[in-house]
Amino acid sequence: MRAWSVVRPGPVEEGALRLVEKPLPVPADDELLVRVRACGVCRTDLHVAEGDLPVRRAGVTPGHEVVGVVAGAGASVRGFTPGDRVGVAWLRRTDGSCAYCRRGAENLCARSAYTGWHADGGYAQYTTVPAAFAYRLPEDVSDLALAPLLCAGIIGHRALRRAALPSGGRLGLYGFGGSAHLCAQVAIAEGATVHVMTRGTEARRLALELGAASAQDAYARPPEALNSAILFAPVGDLVPIALRALDRGGTLAVAGIHLTDTPPLHYETELFYEKQLRSVTSNTREDGREFLTLAARYGVRATTHPYPLSRATEALGDLKAGRFDGAAVLVNDLG
Repeated sequence: MRAWSVVRPGPVEEGALRLVEKPLPVPADDELLVRVRACGVCRTDLHVAEGDLPVRRAGVTPGHEVVGVVAGAGASVRGFTPGDRVGVAWLRRTDGSCAYCRRGAENLCARSAYTGWHADGGYAQYTTVPAAFAYRLPEDVSDLALAPLLCAGIIGHRALRRAALPSGGRLGLYGFGGSAHLCAQVAIAEGATVHVMTRGTEARRLALELGAASAQDAYARPPEALNSAILFAPVGDLVPIALRALDRGGTLAVAGIHLTDTPPLHYETELFYEKQLRSVTSNTREDGREFLTLAARYGVRATTHPYPLSRATEALGDLKAGRFDGAAVLVNDLG
């Protein structure tokens, strides 16, 4: 099969990814073989390609927002048949037996593995997924619309819950890409007032179209104090900015897997009055199932920009440069 491979981690514009021939993957005993129809483009893919995340698999194929159909299965798999539509997300496998898994925090499992980082992902004609970690997808939503929900949507949902937003509260979103614009729709549907801080003029326009109360530059102060905030932009300089925007007792959740260094924090202006700073680490399968249910209930839809899978490097370059609002999706044109 044809697949994209991280041949040399580094700037995507300098050839970090290359389209290569790889053997058709053989599913393990508990895995599905999935023919890829579409794959969302996530900032984490950019971090994998450019070496911001350490190499876990040499020559890995990125991609973990996969919509596809079952093309085969291992001997122990039950409940799936060829042609079933499934989603493949970031969390690929956990040990299922550690203290974190037993208490429902499988996202903290020390033996967890991730699609497109530890194992080849969806920038390819085919990929594999443990059947227990595949999502069953509705038939009445397009591949293009579903793909970003499988990571951007799920991680945004977990970040929203980690931000401890009170009912009817005031939420600030720093950065307004694929994850934030989905998170905003859920928050607004649940009664929140949402303020968006982001650098892109098109992203600010989209935020207002989706119902945000305000949209301004990433470093601007929102028009009112926030009960909660989520930092989606991987920019450590924004941490103290967001903390200063919080009301007393507010919470800032940092949603990214990678963040540039944060400057020193001033205790009195940025942390006092019981403000909280929280990180977000991956997601559980229950997060995914809950978000997909809410997305259907509230009519959450991704603003998407399709690219042929053969132009994956262009999509990643456009993501890096902030050339689009919403989310890019690779549509399989490789066969």
